[in-house]
Amino acid sequence: MILNYEIQQNSNSAHAPIVFIHGLFGSLSNLGMLARAFMDTHTVVQLDVRNHGKSAHAPEMNYDLMAQDVIETMDHLGLQQASLVGHSMGGKIAMRTASLVPERIAHLAVLDIAPYAYQQNHHDQIFKALFAAAQANVQSRQQAVDIMKQYFSEEMVIQFLLKSFSKGQWLFNVPALYEHYSEILGWTAQPAWEKPALFLRGTASPYVSKPEHYEAIQQQFPQAEICEIEGAGHWLHAEQPAAVLQQLQLYLKS
Repeated sequence: MILNYEIQQNSNSAHAPIVFIHGLFGSLSNLGMLARAFMDTHTVVQLDVRNHGKSAHAPEMNYDLMAQDVIETMDHLGLQQASLVGHSMGGKIAMRTASLVPERIAHLAVLDIAPYAYQQNHHDQIFKALFAAAQANVQSRQQAVDIMKQYFSEEMVIQFLLKSFSKGQWLFNVPALYEHYSEILGWTAQPAWEKPALFLRGTASPYVSKPEHYEAIQQQFPQAEICEIEGAGHWLHAEQPAAVLQQLQLYLKS
């Protein structure tokens, strides 16, 4: 699948293009602040992954398929090599892409996720809210907000989800995401990627916090550097953008 994308060409850059990959319920704008910071030095691509944003909806969803989507989109854009930056689910997509075509990935930066099969459901109330809004056939953002607040109250999450609400519909494919949620949480261990990689973790986030998370990173990415972003949770790029950007710039310009 060729994904929906935005590309900012930089014909003067000697660096590999950077492809930014968002997380669950997101869209290509989610990592826009990070992407914009590299436009003077790199060609930058922002993707909508399958079943999100303006990319096509499909009944199947797993990391092999989503990584293949990234590869086909790179082919479509004529990118023989690229650096990947992925957050959460997007980080897993980036990791799987690096496994499938290691020779085409110059750098791999993963934001607050491990190559690990998580067990805890963090999104049950969100799914209930999304289905409720769809079934109520809401037409306005305020109607959507009113329904979502019946299920959870985090204003940041509500505003994030509203970025994918357009003309009374969710842009993401809620039924497919719900059906394949266990695969999104899951992970099949992959052969070691032998190049340097950067993993950024928010110190207040549970996603890279346990010994088994670190062990999974070390086994599959033995040259990875794991850097902590102080005062940040899972949305580290939104909560501490300067610190995240500093680490990415050091790594991606190496």
